[in-house]
Amino acid sequence: MLTTVNKTNDETAADEQLRMVIQRLARRIRAERAGESISDTQLGVLWRLRSDGPTTPGALATAERVSSPSMNRTLNALEASGFVRREPSDDDARKVRVTLTAAGEHVITETRRLRRQWFQSRLEELNAPERAALEAARPVLDRLADA
Repeated sequence: MLTTVNKTNDETAADEQLRMVIQRLARRIRAERAGESISDTQLGVLWRLRSDGPTTPGALATAERVSSPSMNRTLNALEASGFVRREPSDDDARKVRVTLTAAGEHVITETRRLRRQWFQSRLEELNAPERAALEAARPVLDRLADA
């Protein structure tokens, strides 16, 4: 649980600058992707299908914290692009399973490659003390990301 602390204007400004830097870095990494027309939401669904395997639209909506109609629109776009396939469930004809296609798998693989390549090239630009500072911050950033 986060607690409210009385902060000086300098501390508040520093916190805001840190948040903005982290946000800019995340946005810059997300910009590296295969397929210019795919949205962050669509890419998130592809990542989830790759990690979790075939699932229902409802489970995807819950996992991605969006409404069922919103997930349905996302799946419609992904299906039209050939990145996912909807099939009747083997155990219940009323249910639909969403699976990742080979084209969807390619988008994930290529996006991962592009992001790794971009990030690695940025890391190579750092000097030893900068790299050490970044490594030292990793546990803290990890803790913030898991909060």
